[in-house]
Amino acid sequence: MIDDIVAPGLRVLFCGINPGKSSAHTGYHFAHPGNRFWKVIHLAGFTPSLLRPADEHQLLASDCGITMLVARPTVQAGELQREELRCGGEALTKKVMRWQPQSLAVLGKQAYEQAFGERNVKWGLQARRIEETAVWVLPNPSGLNRASLAELVEAYQVLNRSLDVPTEGD
Repeated sequence: MIDDIVAPGLRVLFCGINPGKSSAHTGYHFAHPGNRFWKVIHLAGFTPSLLRPADEHQLLASDCGITMLVARPTVQAGELQREELRCGGEALTKKVMRWQPQSLAVLGKQAYEQAFGERNVKWGLQARRIEETAVWVLPNPSGLNRASLAELVEAYQVLNRSLDVPTEGD
């Protein structure tokens, strides 16, 4: 079982689709050596140093957390059923309402669309909010994603820069 890394009032809660076999085996999020998550969030400025999957709890020191839409491990996210993703969207909404992060970043456009019943979603900030939490859709850092490292870092930097902008009442 892979535990959520979460606390109240995070800057961002990253939401992966589901654990791969490496993550299921190790018990850590984004554990496959080909997954670029840890490198991307470091290069995008979320963490001061490059973390390893085993260091995942150190994310909290950077006001970041991790969860997932579906707990069932698969080789590829495409193996998930639409109903699993829809139920995952409902559970994720409840987590966000409980923990109140500033932003939620769902890592994968198709998974987001299926989880929340939306179509033709664009990358980036969404119109949807979960109470006060801004919702973002970012490219999945899986090695199966054709996006380059530079493209991933750029997409994640847009989110990180938005978190540095004070909101009304700050």
